[in-house]
Amino acid sequence: MADDRNTESESLDSRIAAAKATATRPGTADSRAEGRGWAVGAEFVVTILVTTFIGYLIDGYFQTRPWAMIVFLLLGFAAGTRRAMQTSKQFDADPKD
Repeated sequence: MADDRNTESESLDSRIAAAKATATRPGTADSRAEGRGWAVGAEFVVTILVTTFIGYLIDGYFQTRPWAMIVFLLLGFAAGTRRAMQTSKQFDADPKD
C-alpha cells in the first residue's frame, strides 16, 4: 500500500510539472495579445470618460446643461471607436503575432 501512494505522488508531480510547462507564461503571444486587448478596452473607456468630463465642464461654464456633455459623450464614443479600430488594425498587421 505504501508503494501505491508513492507512485500516485510521483504521478501527481509529473502531471503538475506537465501542466506548468503548458501554462501560458508572461511574454508569450497569448499573454501579449490579452494585454493588448485590455489596453484597447481601457483606452476606449478613458476616452469616453475624459470627453464627457470636458463636456460637463463646458456645461458648467456656459450653463447649457446637459447639451455639451451629451455632444462630447457622442464625440468621445466616436473617437474611442475610431482609435480602437486603428489599434486593432495595427495588431493585425504585426508580423510577430
